[in-house]
Order: sequence, then structure tokens, then C-alpha cells
Amino acid sequence: MSASGGTKAIVAALGANLAIAAAKFVAFAFSGSSSMLAEGVHSLADSGNQGLLLLGGKKAKRAATAEHPFGYGRERYIYGFLVSIVLFTIGGVFALYEGYEKIHAPHPLEDWYWPIGVLVFAVIAEGFSFRTAIKESNELRGKQTWTQFVRRAKAPELPVVLLEDFGALVGLVLALGGVGLTVATGDGIWDGIGTMCIGALLVLIALVLAAETKSLLLGEAAGPEQVAKIREAVVDGDVVTGVIHMRTLHLGPEELLVAAKIAVRHDDTATQVARAIDAAEARIRAAVPIARVIYLEPDIYNEATAAAGADPSKTPDGN
Repeated sequence: MSASGGTKAIVAALGANLAIAAAKFVAFAFSGSSSMLAEGVHSLADSGNQGLLLLGGKKAKRAATAEHPFGYGRERYIYGFLVSIVLFTIGGVFALYEGYEKIHAPHPLEDWYWPIGVLVFAVIAEGFSFRTAIKESNELRGKQTWTQFVRRAKAPELPVVLLEDFGALVGLVLALGGVGLTVATGDGIWDGIGTMCIGALLVLIALVLAAETKSLLLGEAAGPEQVAKIREAVVDGDVVTGVIHMRTLHLGPEELLVAAKIAVRHDDTATQVARAIDAAEARIRAAVPIARVIYLEPDIYNEATAAAGADPSKTPDGN
């Protein structure tokens, strides 16, 4: 996985979650807090998620084969989608169930200082992991808002880790609230309510991740800036006079397919057109290095057709 895949953020999150999960289960064993049990399962699920992301990154590096001529870059999207499913089924649903049970059969906490101490430790560890994810994301985010970054990022790992860590921090605050109110009032129902809130939060995050990774799996085009660079690189003003229409598709986070019909003059020779296409491909790769697969189809430039504009039914992306 490339640096842009957020390997450092994934490893930091994995280490933090394994340590936190162990501490939460110990706190649950001593206190009987359902919030601690739900949070322990949450951290354990997160650890599995980071393992899946690392596995997806490794599998995506496999070379292209005759059966998969465009390579395995989308493995990262598949494992990102699996993460959202794991987060939903293991983390969210379990927390909702545990919270429901605790609300219907509440009991006071024993040795309350265990969950409080563990939660404080977890906030510090998750904060470190979240800080690492933010630092790596800022290198790619540019001027985008955080919402735009999560929605537009082509590499699934950083958005996944960001949302996981954010959800973990909010979940810890909810757990602290549930445990704190249980200790203050002596009523264990607050621990169950805190657990239910954690479950609802995890389900919400899982649904957001599933929607975004599903879009990547279906196939997304290059961003507007990349499309503009490719269009500019194609035209040389001599043989290639314009782009009739163009489509792009991410084969993986760092691999882009470009297919375009380009305009040439009717009196250009085949040799001139072939050389112009080779030169255009070189310019595209220089402008957008992730453009690995390029297909350019020459067509005779027609002023009447060009004046009529592009046919939206043939170019649904407007390109």
C-alpha cells in the first residue's frame, strides 16, 4: 500500500485498539459495566477492521493477470466495504442488544473506578490514533472540508480510520456519561442508555462507510481537477485539436483508466495521428501520474457537430 493509503494511520489505530480492547474487557470483568463490554467489542471489531484494511492493501499489489487484466486495485474497495459490514454487525448491533438487556435488567456497578480509569486511558490512546489519521489526511485533503474529503477520497483507508477513530472518541464520551450517571444515581439504567447510544453511533458510521465504499466499488470517475488536467494534456493544437468526449474510471485508488475520442483533421496521415496519440498519452501520464491505462480513439473533427455540443445521453458525466 502506498503512503497515500494511510498505512501509518492504520497501524497506529490497530495498536491503540488492541491495547484499549484488552483494558476494557478487564474493566468489564471487575465492574460488570455493559458500556465497558460494548466498548470492548467495539475496539475488538475496530482492530479486526484495521487488519482487513492492511490485508486489502497487500492483496491490491498483485500484478495483473489474463483473468484480471486491469489488476487488483479494487481489492482495497472490497475490504473497505467489508469493514463497514463488520462495524455494523459486530460493533453496532451487539452494543444495541447489550444496551437493551441492561435497560430491562439494570444493576449497579461494582468497582466503578475500573471503567472510569480505562475510559480515560482509552480517550488518550484514541486521541493519539485520531491525531495520526488527521495528520496523514491533511496531506491529501488540500482545501476540501472534512465532509468533502470523506465523500471524494478514492483511497478508502483514511476515511475509514478517520470515522472509526471519531466514532470511538464519541463512544468513549458516551460511555463515560453512562458510567458516571450510574455511579452518581446508583441506577444501572444509565449504563444501558449509554450503551444504546454507542450502538446507534456505530450503526450510523457503518451506514456512511457502506454508502461511500459502495460508490467506489461501482466505479467513480476522476476528480474535476484531474479531468481538467487530462483534457489540457490531450490537445496539442496541431494534430489533436480537441476532445470530443472523455470518460475516466478508477481501477483502484492509484490507478486511473482514461478513454477519450479525440478530434483530428481530415487530411492528417495515419502516421501523424499515431505519433500524436503517443505524445498525448505521454503528456497525460506526466500531468496525472495515476493515469495508467489510456485509450485514445481518433475521429475526424466536424465543425457542425462540435457547434451542436456534446450529446448528454452519450456522455452522462458531461465530459
